[in-house]
Amino acid sequence: MKKARKWLDAHNLDYQFHNFKKEGLDNTTLRHWINLAGWEILLNRRGMMWRKLSVHAKAGINETSAIEIMLETPSIIKRPVLEVDGNLYVGFSEERYGELFG
Repeated sequence: MKKARKWLDAHNLDYQFHNFKKEGLDNTTLRHWINLAGWEILLNRRGMMWRKLSVHAKAGINETSAIEIMLETPSIIKRPVLEVDGNLYVGFSEERYGELFG
């Protein structure tokens, strides 16, 4: 997140920041993101929140359970999530941001 915001600020780009870890995430937005990128892309399986899930929850993960988990624990979603012109980009890559905004 810090790298993405720093990059956007350094390039004088306007953006709307929503801290869904603190402010939450609504069902409509999450389902919209899933339609654009897929739940597998959004679910952070490398983070601490994933490691805290039970073995049973991890083994039985599917779209329905992933949506429930992401709504209950938004910090399990990979960040940053950037929506530009109807496309969704998950995670920060300086190269990708350069291509998008260059």
